[in-house]
Amino acid sequence: MNALWITLALLAAGFVGWPVTALVFRLARTIDDRADAGAGAADPDASDSAAEDPASDSTTDAAGAQPDHPDATPADDAGKAAAAGTDIVSSARLLRGGAIIGILERLAVCLAILAGQPVAIAYVVAIKGLGRFAELKETPVAAERFIIGTLSSMLWAAGIAALAKVFFLG
Repeated sequence: MNALWITLALLAAGFVGWPVTALVFRLARTIDDRADAGAGAADPDASDSAAEDPASDSTTDAAGAQPDHPDATPADDAGKAAAAGTDIVSSARLLRGGAIIGILERLAVCLAILAGQPVAIAYVVAIKGLGRFAELKETPVAAERFIIGTLSSMLWAAGIAALAKVFFLG
């Protein structure tokens, strides 16, 4: 019976964590958009593409795509940049492979906690940080996404593992 609970905890941590992390990214973007809108209101010369386009909102862009959706493509971001009339760094190109790395990270964190080896989480963070160091150093947007994604993934996985350990594995 324990094997069933461990399997369910790993599946919930690894795969249900993906939409949770995407939701956290969307929430972070909404907060940033509100802060930018507040700064734009104070400066009448500042242009805010969301304020100029009444059809756009915080959950969809002009094409109807979700801005922080994990399956966004560089073409989606290029279309957004063209629609906004600005040059932006493609968030789809930032931290490529992040969805797969996130799933593996959540599985590793959950497994480490269920196995009683929380020290292994430090190895996951170290490997992930070293693997992304060059990209994080040169791109502040990538560093911000890395921190938000890592923290939300790890908290989700740790929470699922803790709940499974307390309620089902004794």
